[in-house]
Amino acid sequence: MARAAGSEEDMHHIDIPETHTEPLASILNNLRLERCGTGRYRGQNLVQITGKVYGGQVLGQATMAAADDVQRSLGIGEDERLAHSITAAFQRAGHLDEPIEFQVEEINDLRSFSTRNVTAYQGDRLIFTARVSFQLRQPGPTLASPMPDVPGPEGLASSVDFFGAMDNVYAKVMSSTNGIDMRRVEGDIYLRPDPSGSPRQHLWLRARSPMPAGTSRTLQRAMLGYSADQFMLEPALRALGLAWLSRGISVATLDHAIWWHRNFDMSEWILAEMKCVSAQNGRALVNAKFFQDGRHIASMSQEGMVRVPLPALN
Repeated sequence: MARAAGSEEDMHHIDIPETHTEPLASILNNLRLERCGTGRYRGQNLVQITGKVYGGQVLGQATMAAADDVQRSLGIGEDERLAHSITAAFQRAGHLDEPIEFQVEEINDLRSFSTRNVTAYQGDRLIFTARVSFQLRQPGPTLASPMPDVPGPEGLASSVDFFGAMDNVYAKVMSSTNGIDMRRVEGDIYLRPDPSGSPRQHLWLRARSPMPAGTSRTLQRAMLGYSADQFMLEPALRALGLAWLSRGISVATLDHAIWWHRNFDMSEWILAEMKCVSAQNGRALVNAKFFQDGRHIASMSQEGMVRVPLPALN
């Protein structure tokens, strides 16, 4: 398929529609990687109060890099072979002041499937690896998990309102840079643990402003991966009686796998049904299903480091 003509800058970056509404505009620009040669891409970093690169950013960028390589290698449109899975490992923390260099390696391009390996470096430091698989759209038998019956997002406390009402540096950064509105059915655990100790959580999410016209299904999938990394380990914190501000807590993503089942729109509400299935040796594993309009759109598993001084667990 012929590629549309554009400016010299456009030809050297992955094609992503623009919006002027922040903070979504900055997120989309961050996913608009620079093309640096065959299978090579460069990305910048979003502001983070932690001083480290946000894992969801790298996962989203890797998804876009792999998809762009498939499209350019096969000469096809951006949604002809959609990413159906990614298995990612975070090797080292990334530094905010260094760009990330992505290298995409072709594993195969078969009749129905394509597979790419993605590695991400800062200088000579490997910080991230992933395998991304793509499939041609094909008919087949259908089966899906039912969407759980929980209260809708209307009336639930919004993360946007929570951080917007607080007067400290952390809250101001979160309010101005986080492009996702999150609403937890069981209540948030930003400041205080969940007294129930339940390993389950239900969370509604959507982009704070509508995705721009022309948004591809590939970009929607990258945005879901970008969004989920910030809350996937929360069921583990709930089960362990922890909050994000628990004294001495240290949380980081180790591995993250996503299976995209059906198309969706990040402009509309998505429900995440989540459960911590194990915690041991300073690690925790959480499984999740994602739903929109009654449809099972994606599944995820994430293992992360959850470390805390032992007295905090008593």
